Amino acid sequence: MVFLPVCDGATLLGVLSDRDITIRALADGMDVNIMLARDLMTTPAICCFEDQDVREAAKIMAENQIRRLVILSRDDKRLVGVISLGDLARNGTANLSGKVLQKVSEPEASEPANNV
Repeated sequence: MVFLPVCDGATLLGVLSDRDITIRALADGMDVNIMLARDLMTTPAICCFEDQDVREAAKIMAENQIRRLVILSRDDKRLVGVISLGDLARNGTANLSGKVLQKVSEPEASEPANNV
């Protein structure tokens, strides 16, 4: 899976994921070999701060149905890392990561449920 924070110097501009490439480029027949990250990235990036509790980060991930969350420094809002569902599971919060995964996997309200 692809997940890249897109920055201009120390300023976070957005994030680029494999889903962004699929939805914004391939589905529209664009040539991804000549596209720029800014043409495909998701903005604004959903993020939290490095001093926030892991439960707060998990809540943000669940509410926004995202599997990765950009982490910024509180003082100058520079990129310091990314947390993923796998990080939550590996660090003793498997129950929490399971709850986030359940929310992330739910269809959005605008998506019809798949009755297979």
